[in-house]
Amino acid sequence: MVQEKGTISINTENIFPIIKKFLYSDNEIFLRELVSNAVDASQKVKRLATLGHYSKDLGDLKVKVAVDADAKTITISDSGIGMTAEEIKKYINQVAFSGATEFMEKFKEAKDANEIIGRFGLGFYSAFMVADKVEIQTLSYQEGAEPARWICDGSTSFEITEGNRTERGTDVILYINAESEEFLQEHRISDILNKYAKFLPVPVQFGTKTESVPDGEEEDGKTKYKSVEVDNIINNTNPIWTKAPADLKDEDYLDFYRELYPFAEEPLFWIHLNVDYPFNLTGVLYFPKLKNDFEVQKNKIKLFSRQVFITDEVKDIVPEFLLLLHGVIDSPDIPLNVSRSFLQADSNVKKINSYISRKVADKLSELFKKDRKGYEEKWDDIGIFVKYGALSDEKFYDKAKEFLLLGNTNKETYTLEEYRIKVKDFQADKDGQLVYLYTADPEGQDSYIKAATKKGYDVLLMNSPIDTHFIHHLETKLEKTSLKRVDADVIDKLIVKEDTEKHQLTADEISKLKSIFDKAISNPAMKVEVESLPADAMPVTITMEEWMRRMKDMSRLGGSMNFYGSMPDNYKVAINANHKIISKLLNADETQQTAMAKQAFDLAMLAQGLLKGADLTAFVERSVEVT
Repeated sequence: MVQEKGTISINTENIFPIIKKFLYSDNEIFLRELVSNAVDASQKVKRLATLGHYSKDLGDLKVKVAVDADAKTITISDSGIGMTAEEIKKYINQVAFSGATEFMEKFKEAKDANEIIGRFGLGFYSAFMVADKVEIQTLSYQEGAEPARWICDGSTSFEITEGNRTERGTDVILYINAESEEFLQEHRISDILNKYAKFLPVPVQFGTKTESVPDGEEEDGKTKYKSVEVDNIINNTNPIWTKAPADLKDEDYLDFYRELYPFAEEPLFWIHLNVDYPFNLTGVLYFPKLKNDFEVQKNKIKLFSRQVFITDEVKDIVPEFLLLLHGVIDSPDIPLNVSRSFLQADSNVKKINSYISRKVADKLSELFKKDRKGYEEKWDDIGIFVKYGALSDEKFYDKAKEFLLLGNTNKETYTLEEYRIKVKDFQADKDGQLVYLYTADPEGQDSYIKAATKKGYDVLLMNSPIDTHFIHHLETKLEKTSLKRVDADVIDKLIVKEDTEKHQLTADEISKLKSIFDKAISNPAMKVEVESLPADAMPVTITMEEWMRRMKDMSRLGGSMNFYGSMPDNYKVAINANHKIISKLLNADETQQTAMAKQAFDLAMLAQGLLKGADLTAFVERSVEVT
């Protein structure tokens, strides 16, 4: 072979410093790029053999990764199609972008290494992020091809000479620079391979491992074992998302879930994705049992392209409400080197987003119709997914109406339509407005729930983190329907009927009563009102208006309602004019009036969980004295 020297077709010498320094924070992806190239080369020779263009023995097509700490090298080897000297010049020396000038102008716009590599075709050159020098030893599959060697020291100069490889394929040898010697540690390379190469379609070997294999029998008939060194294959070349659902059992899906998330609790169920038009997509998504925020942050959906891991930040591909799911998505229509801006603009990604949302809705609908009892048992775990979906995706809500459940304090569940039918005859107010009562804290609001059920009303349980927003959403969707928390007012004011009870107090008595309670309470945040309520209702009830409490709840969840969170808490103190204590109070002396009003008010505060600290202590002491 004629020795050749030359320069890589780049018009500036600034490119390699950019690759090395600008991309340094993502420098581990060099291994993904080089191993992926080796896998592609292996698959190409296999394809040529299938098409009849290569008749020799394919041999062992595995990709090998080797670290030599003493020589400070990392070698990625394959038995793929290899390259001729001319192909090296074509594919290696000509960087795949339209010119260095464009590169220099635009690279600063890139947000991460993936974007810059993908945008300018720098996959192979990512090797220079960690290496002072890169060498290629290669032999093409073509008949009569000669081995070739390419070497570059990180400048724009290269050298091609005769190589020493005797078998088809390619070795890429990286001479690791001083700043990147962490990659000479076997555990570091192992971690990267486990991250990016875990499911590559061609076996990837990294060193060897010791295994115990049968070796005859002991004298007592028990199997005898011996230790042998075998290739350490780090990847599963045929993960379940590459298989047909008909060929898989439940245990296969569970085993794969354990492989992905070794310490997670078993999932509730899963969805197998498989579509080839108008885009290609496979994958498996799992509905997990979510126990804490740590699991949400740690166990994410993993995005692959042709079994090469890309990222677990998939919010531009998966609908936002499904980011809590676990599993895998693989699409060759999503480039390996992908940027967020690409994802946001790509039409296929938008179609994938809609497809996943539809598949999830179809799966939930199927589960509901097929096994409603089992679905209801899982509702506490899946309800947050469904409600979040209904909030954020109009099309999903249209489907979810069939399987979205409302649960009440009696542990009964209903679809939206079933619940409307259940309460429509007795929970409509005088104007025909249907009122759904709910509680966010069944224990803390027990007295209010009992007051509602005593009237024959039903109370929904709305205590998930998302329910504050979901309640508001339901009101926009359900015709002539409002939702009110059971402690938002006295029960007769929550659902106003025509036959409201009247009281016999005069205007002077009402004014006197308000004055007594204002004096006893001595708190401007407590607005005293005299109400005509049933005689067996509480003498004093403390409530916060539904709209104000709801705004405050929303503010705690963040977003545009933060203004309300800074507003002081204001409550309504409803005095039951028909209660016997109130008539006694009006006829008592001034000292007794104040004491009776304070005691009745504190009882109402206690019922709301608002009586705390010194006020609670004083109440207890006062109650002991009375007894």
